Amino acid sequence: MTSYDQRDPQTDSLITPENSALLIIDYQPTQINSIESMPHAALVQKEVQVAKLAKAYHVPIILSTVNVRTGRNQDTIPQLKAALGDIKSYDRTSINAWEDKDFVAAVEATGRKKLLITALWTEACLTFPTLDALRAGYEVYPIVDSVGGTSTLAHETALRRVEQAGAQLISFPQLACELQRDWNRTDHVKDFTDAMFDAGIFLKLD
Repeated sequence: MTSYDQRDPQTDSLITPENSALLIIDYQPTQINSIESMPHAALVQKEVQVAKLAKAYHVPIILSTVNVRTGRNQDTIPQLKAALGDIKSYDRTSINAWEDKDFVAAVEATGRKKLLITALWTEACLTFPTLDALRAGYEVYPIVDSVGGTSTLAHETALRRVEQAGAQLISFPQLACELQRDWNRTDHVKDFTDAMFDAGIFLKLD
């Protein structure tokens, strides 16, 4: 085996559990029911897998909703809440989470500069905080297979916009590989393989 010594996980140029945080924004029934760029069941499944992966690798998670306290909207969907466990949720009235003081303070409190982001819709609640976070000096990584828009065109156009602004698009399997990085790091090998099986990327042969 010829692996180099592990790079400093806090200053690594790639994503590590120690230098990243996950933002989960507005996975609520109204938003999910309005998605047209991918099947709703697949969207929920992917987002739950992202949450479980982040939890397994101890990546800090900032969860946010919109208009729950005003009574205009329902809370985070139960499947995702079950995967996340008992974490604080930041409810907002602003469409752009980066225009909510408590949300931004929670992001800043993580001390992480690499932000993994999932949000509904792609064209609004993902795009706006991504653009603002980039301007604030963060690296932003939209997880493209767990976000959706009101149409395929709206979703794809929004991804092009944030990519042109400097966001780095990433997929679920790429994120899992980047967090794991080396099979010599045995603490999370089972978490990695379980995630791949759950996502249908690895197939059980028995």
